[in-house]
Amino acid sequence: MTASGAAAFVGDDHWFDDGLYTSVTELAHRSPGPLDTAISLWSAYGLALFGALLLAVWWRARRPASGARDAAGPARAMLALAAPVVVLAAFVVNSALKSLLREQRPCRTLHVVTVEACPALGDWSLPSNHAVIAAAAATVLFFTDRRLAALAVPAALLMAASRVWVGAHYPHDVALGLAVGVLVSWPLMTAARRTAPLAGRLRETRLRPLVARR
Repeated sequence: MTASGAAAFVGDDHWFDDGLYTSVTELAHRSPGPLDTAISLWSAYGLALFGALLLAVWWRARRPASGARDAAGPARAMLALAAPVVVLAAFVVNSALKSLLREQRPCRTLHVVTVEACPALGDWSLPSNHAVIAAAAATVLFFTDRRLAALAVPAALLMAASRVWVGAHYPHDVALGLAVGVLVSWPLMTAARRTAPLAGRLRETRLRPLVARR
């Protein structure tokens, strides 16, 4: 189903959450400049935080341990190695969905003043890439390090909200993006648990640094 077909809920070229999008962008337009700047910077560069968290969880999983944790550490490191691949898979799936749905950006269909410059024509809006990547990263962290996941989950929600604030996406774009990120990454990380036995083999090879520190 294309975006134009789904938009029949309220009429041609309109979505059910047009009013919410307009309200948010109008609030952003009336807000202090420093707030808009902070949210815009987070929207543009916040995904780097998730990359740093994925690196941190891999580094933590490789730390020396003892007892029962000694056996669990390399297996956790295998999951940490799989994590960025899973996030990339979520992005690829989302890119395919964007090409299928072909929804125009709300800043083009509604002609509102936005904090961020409106993306070019053909840069489709549904689902939000930023929301997908953030949600996928938070999900893989849930499998690998619950402490870091506790930071990643609210950060993912803030990333999704920021994309509406700067005017790049409808609310339903980011909501679907969060859902896609979770629905793609959850089963893939569940499957990645089966790679745990490979960790023991890697420890006996030159690839040991991937799963354990000396």
